[in-house]
Amino acid sequence: MATVANPTSKGLEADARRFHDDKPISPGSVAIGVIIGRMSEFFDFFVYGIGSVLVFPKLIFPFAPNAVAATLMSFAIFPLAFIARPVGSFFFMWIDRNYGRGTKLTVALVILGGSTASIAFLPGYDTFGYWAVALLALFRLGQGFALGGAWDGLASLMNLNAPPNRRGWYAMIPQLGAPIGFALASVLFGYLISNMSEQDFLDWGWRYPFFVAFAINVVALFARLRIVGSKEFGTAMEAQELEARPVFEMLSKHARDVVLGAFVPLASFAMFHLVTIFPLSWVTLNGGQSPAEFLFVQVIGAAVGVVGIVLSGVIADRIGRRSQLMLGAVIIAIFSFSAPFLLDAGGKGQDAFIIIGFGILGLSFGQASGVMSSRFGQYYRYTGAALTSDLAWLVGAAFAPLVALGLATNFGIIFIGGYLISGAICTLVVLAVSRVLDQTSDGSEPERR
Repeated sequence: MATVANPTSKGLEADARRFHDDKPISPGSVAIGVIIGRMSEFFDFFVYGIGSVLVFPKLIFPFAPNAVAATLMSFAIFPLAFIARPVGSFFFMWIDRNYGRGTKLTVALVILGGSTASIAFLPGYDTFGYWAVALLALFRLGQGFALGGAWDGLASLMNLNAPPNRRGWYAMIPQLGAPIGFALASVLFGYLISNMSEQDFLDWGWRYPFFVAFAINVVALFARLRIVGSKEFGTAMEAQELEARPVFEMLSKHARDVVLGAFVPLASFAMFHLVTIFPLSWVTLNGGQSPAEFLFVQVIGAAVGVVGIVLSGVIADRIGRRSQLMLGAVIIAIFSFSAPFLLDAGGKGQDAFIIIGFGILGLSFGQASGVMSSRFGQYYRYTGAALTSDLAWLVGAAFAPLVALGLATNFGIIFIGGYLISGAICTLVVLAVSRVLDQTSDGSEPERR
């Protein structure tokens, strides 16, 4: 059995694997663990995202001159988690190398759940003044820092063991956690808004989803630790397939791949918050339907998004993951011409925007992760995929609600289409450049991704 200088499998984890020797983890259990893990992460982030529209502008930023300004201030806090996420990856990679992946996941998810639950106790500006703003920013930074340590390698384990003709299918499975997490957060907030007075909701009702987020993180932690403690996972790590490598060492070999991977899914990640957080803010500020009604429409959209993600796996296995991502970018570019008009066309137009938008997002988002991680060889795959994902979310999604609302408010809703099409063009250009670089690196066409 291979040995490594900095083994990820530490003493307690090795004992756990010996305990589970007669209890093998099936591929289905790994898939469920991956989905639960991603769902819990996205639930935390979407609970915050919905709160940044429905709660924080009134609770934390009542001093703003108007509702739009208050929402823009709220959205200015939103990107802090994505800025902190790469910093968290640096720190937690060190924990991974020195104390094991189980320790890393436990610490990361406790911080993630704790940061989210702490927001539930947040006093308003009227009680705590500008310190309420500072605490919100601190807890948001904590969410992002912790998410940098939540990368467990399970998605990479699935991809590495996928049959060559099913890589697209296996790549889409982790992505299912996003629409499921969003749907759960939307249902919870929608129920509370529908059954409470506005004053009760702002006083205490909004705090419940943040408590629920902590409970979901605990369930997700045990589900993931069970897999990390399995013999199969330990064997994969000891074969150096899922080892945490020093970040700068990885960058010395794969800096170009990290940069390309960060920009490849730009169309998909820009679209991500333009069908989730931004349209909720637009409807809340400009009308068309009530926030509660719109949240339940978004739940339907999330279900359509699940179908789109599943279809992306089927299509990618036929045409390749890179081609699938290019197809998704083209469809997003086409959608960008009609998106502003749908969003500004009242209730029915907004519903069409959400349902069509989620379907398109699913087709594109379903393969975004697989294309990024496939650029790295086995030795650096774990670290490279984690850092690339961090930077991709930072570049593509972190500022989307702030930029979109700022553009739509100051220059008109038509500029949302321009924002979308710019992301699609960037994705197509980077995919074309990466194909040329892959072809010229060894003089031959690379393996189809």
